[in-house]
Amino acid sequence: MAREMACRKCKHVTTEKVCPVCKSSDLTPDWSGVVLVVDPSNSQISKILSITKKGKYAIKVT
Repeated sequence: MAREMACRKCKHVTTEKVCPVCKSSDLTPDWSGVVLVVDPSNSQISKILSITKKGKYAIKVT
């Protein structure tokens, strides 16, 4: 199984080498906490965290 990495720019969690949300290659394995966003337009959490696309996001990225 591929290791999950978090994007340092948008905090999206992915197993790919490039972030599918913001296309950044600045990924790190050092992250904690997770938020699953299913409907970003109706989610208070996505508004607070400035998330516009559904997916899996890290809460803390270092």
